Amino acid sequence: MNTNATTVAVAAIALPTMAPERTSAAVRETVPADASSPVTGVGRVGTRRESRPNLAVMPDRNTSRIPDATVSRLPVYLRSLFDLSAENIASVSSERLAELAGVNAAKVRKDLSYLGSYGTRGVGYDVNYLLYQMNRELGLTRAWPVVIVGAGNLGAALANYGGFHERGYPLAGLVDIDPVKVGTMVGGVAVRPLDELPDVVDASGSSTIGVIATPALAAQDAADRLVRAGVTSILNFAPVVISVPRGVSVRKVDLAVELQILSFYQERRIVPTAAPTIDGTAASA
Repeated sequence: MNTNATTVAVAAIALPTMAPERTSAAVRETVPADASSPVTGVGRVGTRRESRPNLAVMPDRNTSRIPDATVSRLPVYLRSLFDLSAENIASVSSERLAELAGVNAAKVRKDLSYLGSYGTRGVGYDVNYLLYQMNRELGLTRAWPVVIVGAGNLGAALANYGGFHERGYPLAGLVDIDPVKVGTMVGGVAVRPLDELPDVVDASGSSTIGVIATPALAAQDAADRLVRAGVTSILNFAPVVISVPRGVSVRKVDLAVELQILSFYQERRIVPTAAPTIDGTAASA
C-alpha cells in the first residue's frame, strides 16, 4: 500500500498509550523492589533516586473507571514528571505540575486522585511514586509491539523514528501491498507482503498495536485485516473514519484536521483593515 502523504516530523508524534484492563478488586500496590534501578521508556529513562515515598501511608487506587479526558492528560503529566526526575527533583506541587502541563491545579489533583495519589500538604507529590503510578496505569511496565500497514512516505517515516522503541513500542513489522517495497529494509525491518500480516502479528504476540499508514481508500481494508489477525488496538493515520467491531480501540491522527484547526485560530489573529463591500471596495468604519 503506497501513500502519497508527505513525510512528517515524526519526532513530534507519540503513539497513544492504551492501558490494559484493571481488576475491579481494590488492590494495594507498592513500588517494586528494584524501582531505583535504571529503566527505559517515557518517564523511565535514567536512574531513579534512592529516596522512596512512605508506602505505608499511600492510599489505595481509585478503582472506578478513569475518565477518557484524564487518560489523555496522563501522558502530559508523565512527560513533565520525567523532566522533573531528570533534574533530581523529589517532589512537586499540584500548582507546579499544572503549570508544566498547561492545566489548572484543581484538575491535576482530581486526575491524580484516580491513581490513588492525594499528595502531602506542604510537600506535594512524590515524583518517583507518580512516575511509577502513571507507568502502571498507562501500561508502560511492558513493551507493546507495533505493526505498521503501509510502507509509503508516512509509514516509512514512522518506522524510522527511533523514539517509539525508546518509549516501549518496538517496531515488530511493516507490511505493504506494493511488490517494489516488499523486501526492502525500513526502520531495521524488512517490508513483508500484506498477505503475511497474520504471520507478523502472530510472531509479535497478542499485545500488538496496529498502525494504519495507508491512503484513505485502503484504510478500511487495512483495519479489517488487522482485526482478523487479532489486533485490538489501532492507530489510524489515514484521513478517513474506519469501522471496527466492539472491543477494538481506535485512535485517529489526522494531520490535515490539526492544520485546519490551527488555520482557524490563525485567521482570527489577522486584523482586517477594512471590510470589503459587495463591489470589492473597502467600506468605511
